Amino acid sequence: MTLRTLPLLIAAALGCAGALPAAQAATPANDGTVAASSAGVPADRMKDTLSAYQQWLGRVDQRNVVAGLATAVVADNKVVFEDTIGYANAATREPVTPETVFRLASLSKAFATALTGVLVGDGKLSWDTKLVNVLPFFRLKSDSAAQQATVRDILGQRLGLPKNTYDSMLEDNVPYEELVRRLDEVSLTCDVGQCYGYQNIAFSLIGDVVYAQTGDFFTRQVDKNIFFPLGMKTASYGREALEASKSWARPHRPGSNGWIPFEPKDAYYRVAPAAGVNASLKDMEQWLIAQMGGRPDVLPASLLNTLHAPEVSTPVEMHSAPWRRARLEDASYALGWRVFDYEGETMIFHAGAVEGYRTMIGFLPKQHVGLVMMWNSADPLPAGLLPMVFDSLLGLPHVDWAGIESDAPAANTAKGKTRRKSRSAATAKGSER
Repeated sequence: MTLRTLPLLIAAALGCAGALPAAQAATPANDGTVAASSAGVPADRMKDTLSAYQQWLGRVDQRNVVAGLATAVVADNKVVFEDTIGYANAATREPVTPETVFRLASLSKAFATALTGVLVGDGKLSWDTKLVNVLPFFRLKSDSAAQQATVRDILGQRLGLPKNTYDSMLEDNVPYEELVRRLDEVSLTCDVGQCYGYQNIAFSLIGDVVYAQTGDFFTRQVDKNIFFPLGMKTASYGREALEASKSWARPHRPGSNGWIPFEPKDAYYRVAPAAGVNASLKDMEQWLIAQMGGRPDVLPASLLNTLHAPEVSTPVEMHSAPWRRARLEDASYALGWRVFDYEGETMIFHAGAVEGYRTMIGFLPKQHVGLVMMWNSADPLPAGLLPMVFDSLLGLPHVDWAGIESDAPAANTAKGKTRRKSRSAATAKGSER
């Protein structure tokens, strides 16, 4: 039987428990609880939402939908909900904990854009730095387009290339260095800056730009300027670092007798700026706080405004899932982030997927509340939990976007799942790789 606990949000409301420790540089509540929750979300609604989220996670756990999952909710620069489900390694029955490290897949892109913004602030480069001026090997099929292309164009997914250019070749182990030098063989779908085309290879040119402008490796610059100052103690780049982590989530596939772990694939680690980050839930809590303005010493408001400003329209993103079709009024790509009009409210969002891992992060700037989740198996069902949480926070009609409230049978036969006690202050998109 799964271990279940009274959500601490409810306990705190009854005077039985305090909040989780306040995040670094965050201002704790006067009484140690989150009674005065996010400014845009009434306290009672916050409490009800987190209680409901606890129940939804319980249903996911009971159905064995995931091998393992870690998730947190942050409001007003504090972690108000934290929970884990299942296994980091089903073969050894090692449980997922808040310190377990996952692959982030395309959530990595926001770290690349944040670093770029820090370096822009330091005068090392500009958002409008021309790629041809710093990368002698950079070419596009149109010479005039290549001459126009800027740092902002590659990070804003508006270089004009067809979506996911050369991803299949990367997966076939063709080196990044070869692929990036063959971009001039690809016909452009539009002029530079004029249309959206999601990229991993071309996006990762920012790593070469950083090296050219700083004389230091991209990953070391992220460690120095992002991971270390934010206290992201277990965050890293690459497969070797993942596997060196004290606790790390193996990718899993379902088998007839339970979850089967397998070896991580290397391909997308070769495009580190696009998909190379590993991080734990504890790390991502600090990242979410910083992205919502809670660490202006590292990511000032002016930089966040730039990172979250729409760069190019992405109407296709409004139709890729039922909740998007129902809730989104507009969709754009910013700099390493998606920007949605979610029933009249701005949502900053991104998802990621690479074989055996899926990730999602999103927040509502006006309400100053956000959610992150990571799981180490391929089933997309947990992706529906994010809009369920945001619907509840915004007081919208409840819809079971995850499909967990029916009496349907379990998604697979994995047995012996474990569940950590949740700790709280009162308690995707599959193509993104």
